[in-house]
Amino acid sequence: MTAASLAWGQGCNQANHQKYRTTNSTGRPNVVVIMTDDQRWDMMSCEGHPFLKTPNMDRIAKEGARFANMFVTTSLCSPSRASFLSGLYAHTHKVTNNFTDYPADLPSYPLRLQQSGYETAYIGKWHMGEQSDAARPGFDYWIAHKGQGKYYDTTFNINGKRTVKKGYYTHRVTDMAVDWLKREHNRPYLL
Repeated sequence: MTAASLAWGQGCNQANHQKYRTTNSTGRPNVVVIMTDDQRWDMMSCEGHPFLKTPNMDRIAKEGARFANMFVTTSLCSPSRASFLSGLYAHTHKVTNNFTDYPADLPSYPLRLQQSGYETAYIGKWHMGEQSDAARPGFDYWIAHKGQGKYYDTTFNINGKRTVKKGYYTHRVTDMAVDWLKREHNRPYLL
């Protein structure tokens, strides 16, 4: 599942800091987590891959916080996502396949950040449970879809309203994430 996860915090240079605020009036960092799917750790040019060119991910890795010693404990999407959110192994959180919902009573780091005053958003592939795309605890803003999703013309649940976004999946998710980041935020945020 996810072998590369990059978080963008306070590492931007001064010019970009003015354009894209990385902190807010509280001084607490804004956090953007980019979780790729089915990507080995060394599949980026910043990791020395001989022919892959990933300039945007390389820039985020250079300017943000980079987790260079990450691994997955379960080689399936849903259990890995549940472990990433909860900090627990699959045998503890009980999401052991791609069809089990993330338990509603299971704590997560987004829920903890929300409780400490962060504005939280989730945009993209949730993939913990095939039948539901309902918003989960810990998120003020929610965009996801049922199950695995599809490459084109995906139906998203956007804060409770199902909307088909025409076009290639990755482009639409990126557009929605950038649109959310461009909004006015009065609190520190996690995306």
